[in-house]
Amino acid sequence: MKKLNFVDKLLFVVNSIFAALLILSYFLPFIPPHISPLLAVLSLAVPFLILSNLLFFLFWFLKMKRQLLLSFLVLLIGFNHVNSLFKFPDTTTLNDQNQFSVMNYNVRLFNLYSWIDDHNIEVDIMKFIESQAPDVISFQEYHPHLNVDLSFYKFKYEKLSGNRVKYGQAIFSKYPIINSGSVEFTNTANNAIYADIVTSFDTIRVYNIHLQSLRLDTEKEEFTKDNSSRLLKRFGETFKMQETQTELFLNHKKLSPYKLVVCGDFNNTAYSYVYKKITENLKDSFNEAGHGFGRTWNFKYFPIRIDFILVDNSFKVNTFEVFNQNYSDHFPIISKMSLGQ
Repeated sequence: MKKLNFVDKLLFVVNSIFAALLILSYFLPFIPPHISPLLAVLSLAVPFLILSNLLFFLFWFLKMKRQLLLSFLVLLIGFNHVNSLFKFPDTTTLNDQNQFSVMNYNVRLFNLYSWIDDHNIEVDIMKFIESQAPDVISFQEYHPHLNVDLSFYKFKYEKLSGNRVKYGQAIFSKYPIINSGSVEFTNTANNAIYADIVTSFDTIRVYNIHLQSLRLDTEKEEFTKDNSSRLLKRFGETFKMQETQTELFLNHKKLSPYKLVVCGDFNNTAYSYVYKKITENLKDSFNEAGHGFGRTWNFKYFPIRIDFILVDNSFKVNTFEVFNQNYSDHFPIISKMSLGQ
């Protein structure tokens, strides 16, 4: 520190704070939110902390200063965190005649209240889905819009609530659904639904989970306002609800007689307690076959992945893709999979 000028000393102090926060974030998946709700909020900032430490490492490297060791060691210790933020493309092409495709999409009521200044959003979404033609599609914030025609899917299960406007979760399938139901969450419109689907190669259970929403408008700079303290408190309470909802889902999931595909909008990141609990004995399709940042939520400050397609270990994930379609505050994701040999 003695050989650093004043500005560099100040930067290293900031670097040290970000490094300490990133180290702390490594423990978040093991700390239930009810123990420390405000600490759980840090999981949303992990992508920012990783990118910040990468930039600090490059800064000190270019200046040939030994301070680079701080961020380097912190990133090395949390290599799995860094690796889940960004994936390099895999040039291997996998094909299987029994391949099965699943899409997950939070459609935000098909822009019912004109959050996006485009009156044809629902039509654009339908055209996009038809172009991709997934075997199964899992919707969050689904609304039976008059202009939405999904009749090219023969089978569906939807669980809707609301008086004036019906909305909720839905699963549409090209294959027969022989059983379906809902895992009800208390004091909320969010829930988890499931459908047992008879495919050409096996019967699988597809879950569609929508954990408690953050209720954050991604177009507003709420983090910079005077109400940030109230916002953080609300997030903490949301993560406590997500913990309870996750336990309800897991109790239902362990009784499933079939191989599983778990889709959903978790409203939390891959660095959170709820993600760790839900992904036990499952594979994250993005980690298996994704590339880039895998950003699924249209948050303008840094890439955040809160929408997931998870698969049973008996599946082989062939592809995973995020589509940059600006039809919602979420981006659609699709994965193609087959039963492993």
